Amino acid sequence: MQKLMVLIGLASLTIGCSQQTQSQIEKASTQSTNQTKPNIVFVITDDQGYGDLGINGNPILKTQNIDALARESVNLNDYHVAPTCSPTRAALLTGHWTNRTGTWHTIMGRSMLRENEVTIADLLKANGYQTAMFGKWHLGDNYPYRPMDRGFEHAYYHGGGGVGQTPDYWDNAYFDGSYFRNGIAEKAQGYVTDVFFDQAIQYIEKAKDNDQPFFTYISTNAPHGPMHAPEEYAAKYADKGLTTSQQHFFGMIHNIDDNVQKLRDYLDKNNLTDNTIFVFTTDNGTSGGDKIFNAGMRGKKGSAFDGGHRVPFFLHWPNGGYTEQKIVDTITSYVDVVPTLLEMTGSQKPESLKFDGESIQPLMKGNNNNWPDRVLVTDSQRVLNPIKWRQSAVMTDQWRLINGKMLFDMYQDPGQENDVATKHPEVVSRLTEFYDNWWEEIEPTFGEPTAIYLGADEANPVDLTSHDWLGDNKAVPWNQMHIRKQLSEKDQKHKGYWWVNIINAGKYNLELRRWPEEANKAIHADMIAGDDVPGDRSFRAWEGKGFKATQARVKIGDSELTMPVTSNDKFISFDVELVKGKGKLQATFLDANNQELGAYFVKATRL
Repeated sequence: MQKLMVLIGLASLTIGCSQQTQSQIEKASTQSTNQTKPNIVFVITDDQGYGDLGINGNPILKTQNIDALARESVNLNDYHVAPTCSPTRAALLTGHWTNRTGTWHTIMGRSMLRENEVTIADLLKANGYQTAMFGKWHLGDNYPYRPMDRGFEHAYYHGGGGVGQTPDYWDNAYFDGSYFRNGIAEKAQGYVTDVFFDQAIQYIEKAKDNDQPFFTYISTNAPHGPMHAPEEYAAKYADKGLTTSQQHFFGMIHNIDDNVQKLRDYLDKNNLTDNTIFVFTTDNGTSGGDKIFNAGMRGKKGSAFDGGHRVPFFLHWPNGGYTEQKIVDTITSYVDVVPTLLEMTGSQKPESLKFDGESIQPLMKGNNNNWPDRVLVTDSQRVLNPIKWRQSAVMTDQWRLINGKMLFDMYQDPGQENDVATKHPEVVSRLTEFYDNWWEEIEPTFGEPTAIYLGADEANPVDLTSHDWLGDNKAVPWNQMHIRKQLSEKDQKHKGYWWVNIINAGKYNLELRRWPEEANKAIHADMIAGDDVPGDRSFRAWEGKGFKATQARVKIGDSELTMPVTSNDKFISFDVELVKGKGKLQATFLDANNQELGAYFVKATRL
C-alpha cells in the first residue's frame, strides 16, 4: 500500500491523569481479604421496560424466574434511569448525573465516560473485590475508556452499543459471534445472552475459591434491537397475535429469564446465594413492548415521560435480610446505586469523592420517616452538546415537570395525561428553580469532547470507527448496516471527525479503510449480504457498496494530506510525525466527482 510521510503539529495541552484518584481510593480503603463482605452479582438488561415483566402485569410475557426473584427481593417501584443506554450506565456506575460524566448520547463521541470519573468497579477493587464484566459496555471502545481501564480486572464484551454496531466485530449477529476478552477478539458458539451468562458463571467458578469477594456485572445486549431470539423462544409467542419482531422481543426476554434462573441455581449449588447481593434491573424504557403492555405509563425508550425511564429494580441478599418482597414506593434513581452498594458492603471511598445520589438503604429497611422530599432529574440529550430542558423530567414522589413546561400529578394521574401546570404554579416554580440550579452547577463540566488517546503505551495501535465521529447526528454510521449501505450526508461532504489526544510524540502510521480489517476487502469492492438469523433482518444481511475512491485524505491539526487510491487498495497508509496534544482527526475518501465518504475505520499506530 502507498505511504506518505509528513510532520504534523497539534496544539499541545496538558494531559489529564486518573492515577491520583486511584491512589486516593487505595489510601481510603482497607484491603480486606476475608470473605465477610458480600459478593455482588449485578444483572442489567437492555431496552427492557418496567412493563416487560409478568410480575408488573404483562399479560403475555413469561418471566416466572425474574418474577420469583422479585418476590424474594426489595422492589424499587419508582426507580428512574436515563431514557437511553450509555447515559444510564454512566450514572449507574459512578453515582454522578450523566451529563456531568460527559456521557449524554449513545454515539458521536458522547458515549465515552470521562477519564476523571471513578466507577463502582474502581472502588470495589480497591476495597478487596475481584471485578469482572460481561456483555454490553457502551462507555468507550478505546483506551482509557474500556472496561478494563475502569476497574474491571476481567472484561468480556461486544463493541459499541449493541451486537452488530460499528465498533463490534464485523458481521456479528447475535448467534456464534466474536466477542472481546480484555480487548482481544475471540470466536464464541451459541446465542449471545447464553454466552455472556455462561462466561460469567465460568468466571465465578474460579473467583469463588479465592479469599476475596467478587463483583460480577452482567450487562446483556438483549432485548435491544434488531430483535433476534433463538427460534424456540420466539415460538413461545407465535400464537399471541404478535408481529415477528414482537415475538422475538419477548423471546429475548424469556431467554434472559431462563439465564437468570441458571445463574441463581449455580449460586445455590455452590452455597454462594446467602452472601451474594443479587440485583436485577434494566437500562431504560421498553423499545419493543409498549404496544402490548406498558404498565399504564406514557412513553417508551427515549421519552421524558415515565415510560422512558422508570424501570424495575430488584435486590436480593439473604445475609442482609432481603429475602421477602418489600415494595419501596419512594422515588429513587440510578445515581443512588453506587453509594448504596458501598454502604451495604462496608466499602470505603476517598473523602474528596462526592456523589449526586445517596444511599437508599434506609428506604430498603423501611426507615423512611425522615427521608426528604427529594427532587431528581433525568433527560435525553441525543445531541452533540447538551441543550437546557431538552427531553427532561424533573421529578419528586408526586410531581413530574416535563421539558420545563408540562406538570403531572403522579398521585392522581400516573399515566401523565393531564397537564396541571397552570393549576400549580408554585410546584412549577419550585421544580424550575431546582433544575436551573442543577443546570448551572453541571454546565461547566460539559467542557471539551472526550478525547481518544493515540500512542499510549497501554493501547497501541488504536482502532477508530465512525461510531465516535463528532458531527451531525444523521451522518454518524453507528451500525454495520449503515456501513454496508454507505451512509453519508446528502451533500456528500463529510464533516465528521475524531477528537484525539496524542500521548507520545513521534512517528505514527494511519491506515484508512472503507471496510474493517477483518473483512479483508478492497475500498472499491462490494460486500455480499451475510447470512440472516431468526427475527428481524440482521445488520449483516444487507449488501455492501464499495466506494470508487480516487483519493484518500487526512486532516489533522492544520494540515491536510492526500494520497491516490487504486482499485486494489484495501487501505491507504499515511506515515506522520505527531507532537503531544489534542485536536481533530478527519479521514475521508473522494471519488472522481469529488464526492466524499468518511473513512469508517482508521487504525492509528505509534511506530
